[in-house]
Amino acid sequence: MKIGIVGYGNIGRGIEAAIKQNKDAELVAVFTRRDPATVKVATKGVPVYSVNEIEKKAKDFDILVMCGGSRSDLPKQTPEYVKYCNVIDTFDTHPKIPEHFANVDKAATASNHVALISCGWDPGLFSLNRLIGSAVLPNGVDYTFWGKGVSEGHSDAIRRIKGVKDAKEYTIPVDKALKAVRAGETPELTVRDKHVRDCYVVLEEGVNESAVEHEIKTMPDYFADYDTMVHFISQEEFDKNHKAMPHGGSVFRTGVSDNNNKSIIEFNLKLDSNPEFTASVVIAYARAVCRMAKEGQKGCKTIFDVPPAYLLDMTSEEIRKQLL
Repeated sequence: MKIGIVGYGNIGRGIEAAIKQNKDAELVAVFTRRDPATVKVATKGVPVYSVNEIEKKAKDFDILVMCGGSRSDLPKQTPEYVKYCNVIDTFDTHPKIPEHFANVDKAATASNHVALISCGWDPGLFSLNRLIGSAVLPNGVDYTFWGKGVSEGHSDAIRRIKGVKDAKEYTIPVDKALKAVRAGETPELTVRDKHVRDCYVVLEEGVNESAVEHEIKTMPDYFADYDTMVHFISQEEFDKNHKAMPHGGSVFRTGVSDNNNKSIIEFNLKLDSNPEFTASVVIAYARAVCRMAKEGQKGCKTIFDVPPAYLLDMTSEEIRKQLL
């Protein structure tokens, strides 16, 4: 796979690292909205171009990995760039996925390209486990808990607020709710019952703390429905205590079979690096997108549409022998 990257932040650097772990993948270009001369990539010999050159360079790669933010980048970039090439993104604003899918599908179908959206671990692997749980235990209830860990999307949303210099958001499960579900109980939980959001923010000089705190706490789709704590700290404290990117979480399906016998399915992740793990998932699904494109498929896909065998750099015979 010849791969291009759009954006060289945490996810972009994670994609670059994941490519090095896969023998059938090669990074051939990085595209940026910054001055290309100011972006230094870790992979020797890989050129950096302006995003304005994507259309011209599209024949140089098999797939373009979109590494921007879900709040304002991906809704515009993914449907635009799929006009020129196959793409994959990590769009993670759950309520807006149907709208994003429709926009990307229209552009991908018209251009005869394949796009895969909302790839990562949630949405992504967690979504797949919710589907499997629902299929296997139709008489049951789903629960998803995230954290404790750093949310890339929520941190990015805070950093987009005017006057914010740096920010990290930690999603923290409510321990009482998590323990109840793990014990096999089936409580009715609101999003506020399941998680709190803990934000650490560095402001530009002279910015009003109260105004920024209000904007964070009332932000729809991100913080408005949660108990949210906002801490304003110095850049020095931020750099000392909030540079790591851990995350994780659990998906549960609690259900009953015949005679009310209870079953609990749990899929759990504990990650030292959220962006690096997300990138690892993206590269596996980028492989699938390339295979689907070679088959002549087109349009927008999600993780539900991908045959599991397409994720591996192995033959069907090897997969059956080693994994079945």
